[in-house]
This record gives sequence, C-alpha cells and structure tokens, in this order.
Amino acid sequence: MKYTTTPDGTRIAYQLQGRGTPLVLLAGQANNHHWWDPVRADFHPARSTLTLDYRGTGDSDKPDTPHSTELFAQDVIAVLDDLRIERADIYGTSMGGRVAQQLAARHPHRVSALILGCTSPGGPHGIERDKNVRLALAQPRPEAARQALLELMYTPRWLADHRGPYRTLGDPRMPAHSRRRHLAASNRHNAWDVLPAISAPTLVLHGTDDLLNPTANAPLLAGRIPDARLHLIPQTRHAYFEEARAYASPLVLDFLTATSHQQ
Repeated sequence: MKYTTTPDGTRIAYQLQGRGTPLVLLAGQANNHHWWDPVRADFHPARSTLTLDYRGTGDSDKPDTPHSTELFAQDVIAVLDDLRIERADIYGTSMGGRVAQQLAARHPHRVSALILGCTSPGGPHGIERDKNVRLALAQPRPEAARQALLELMYTPRWLADHRGPYRTLGDPRMPAHSRRRHLAASNRHNAWDVLPAISAPTLVLHGTDDLLNPTANAPLLAGRIPDARLHLIPQTRHAYFEEARAYASPLVLDFLTATSHQQ
C-alpha cells in the first residue's frame, strides 16, 4: 500500500501489482480497490495493474466535502504523477467508467487507451434505471436491499455457483457521509459535452442484461466518442467483468495489444 497527497491535501491510497505497462483499474461507486480482486490477475501476464481507493473508501482519507467524477479523475492524475507515469491505459467500470470519461476527456495526453464498462454519459442524455430497480435498492431492510443489488450484479445461475465473498457490493467501512458524497458525485456526472474530446482509442463494454446501468447507455457512449468500438456481452448483468471474466478479460487485453501496435 502506498499513498499520495492531492493538491487539496487529501491522502489517496493506491496499489500497484505485476510488471509491465500499467493498466489503471477504476472501481464502481462506494467501492474500494477490492472491486477488482477477482479479475486483476487476468491482466498480469501482459500488464501491471494500478488501483486506488477513492477518497471516502478503503485506506484513503474521507473528507466530508463535495465529491465529483472530475475530482476523482484529478485524484487519479495525482497517483500517476506520484509514480511518474506519463501515460497509462484506463479501464473503468460503473462509476469508474464515469471517472474514466472525465480523465480521458480532460487529460487526453495522459491516456493511451480507454475501456468503459457498464457505465453511462450521465446527465439528461443518460438512460436512467427503471423505477422498480430504484425501489428495490431502497428497501428499508438491509438484507433485502443487498439481495436486490446482488441480483442486479449477477445472473441467478452464477450466484447459485458462487457463494462469495462478493467484492462489488460496496466498501463496508465507508462512513455514511462518504456514501452520500459518492452517490451525489455519480448522480451529478454529465460528460456528454466533453465526450467528443476523447482522442484515445476506446472500447465500450456492457452486459446485455444490465438493469442497474441500462445497456442502452453503451451505444450512446460509443456513438458520442470518436471511433469508439462497442461490444455487448450476452446474458450478463452489471458485473459482466467478473461473471464473464474468461471472455471479458481477454477481450480487454486483445484491444490493448491492438491499440499499442497502432501507436
């Protein structure tokens, strides 16, 4: 575990594993770097992997101050600067994909290639989840809400064969104020106007059965980002990257290999 301090004085924890060209992995809302535990080793034959604990999660500071996806992107830049990494490949899923959009659009010289998974452009152009999904997640009984989230993340078939631990259900150590700050940051995200500024080769991935972040957001992103590629992964939900890892991880590595040969 290493740390860097951002310009506003927030200490950010980060984790670098493996050897080779770095691939930055950005987790979902209210999650720390353990989101990537089940799959990060898939990339180590070809890449090192760099994760961080967002402010408010894990071993990073947890200030009760406004958060935004732009601010999270600046925190990623602070980590890259600390490691003296000029350019990196970025793979963000869910809210991490929103952060990755801001990173690639606002700091294009720092991003070599971009993968956006199960994410949305946000704002008035983003496709919101159904009202019934929102109600299921807002149930007053914590166990019922947790089960609803599990079923949005994974298919019943996968859940029957995998009893956990589940790394995608949120950081249990987050204080309540940090959860509120993360939710507000994700809800306020609106990258529509800056998406055409993304110049890095981009791959958009999404599960065909994703109701948590509706699949219809994927073609919106791919159509807005110049020359982006779109790939939908059949019969998977929000956590396609874990459930379909045998398919999704090689897809990511093949894309990164192809783009590195073009540069």
